[in-house]
Amino acid sequence: MPTQKINVLLADDHTVVRQGFRVLLEAEPDLAVVGEAETGRQAVELAKKLKPEVVVMDIAMPVLNGLEATRQILRDVPSTRVLILSSYNDDEYVRRLHTAGASGYLLKQSAAPDLVKAIREVKRGKTFFGAAISQRLIANYRQTVLQGAPVKRRTDLLTSREMEVLQLIAEGWVNKQIASELGLSIKTIEKHRQQLMNKLGIHDIAGLTRYAISKGVIRTPTVDAATV
Repeated sequence: MPTQKINVLLADDHTVVRQGFRVLLEAEPDLAVVGEAETGRQAVELAKKLKPEVVVMDIAMPVLNGLEATRQILRDVPSTRVLILSSYNDDEYVRRLHTAGASGYLLKQSAAPDLVKAIREVKRGKTFFGAAISQRLIANYRQTVLQGAPVKRRTDLLTSREMEVLQLIAEGWVNKQIASELGLSIKTIEKHRQQLMNKLGIHDIAGLTRYAISKGVIRTPTVDAATV
């Protein structure tokens, strides 16, 4: 009886990264890459169309970042599991993605040995974190429970829609382009733009761009060349 394959969608804006992971995954008899996305928006649309068991997602995706794409995929295709691959080795990113519903988090620099195992684990409904991240999560848990350290609470100021608008502004889109991309009126975009500026206390594009970079909403030049 043939093995039932786990259908995987790859979401990364680097073609060479997607190709490398495709070769790695399709060498396994129980895995099949059913699609590739190069923007977060495309990842959401393909996930709704293909309904893969697992989406392998980069965080710093153009048009719609991996965090917002993860939220939308899990909202629209709740049976899908999202596994994050990222160049960001930061507990804050892990926390935000885990809160959004991601089932696992691997660093790109060391993902290849664990990726196949991680996909199988999250498909079974489990979570999977890279070794270095797991060690820090355990250490943070021990500090919280044993030493009574305060638990960090979510401090995200912006709504999902405001985060989408912020990303597109930071990527250089004007209101008319943003409205067309999101299927909203220009007046609605202007309202979202003003709301996010008021919430952040930032009233210029340069400041919004710096904020977006600091939150990992858009990629900085120093991490643009990701490797498999």
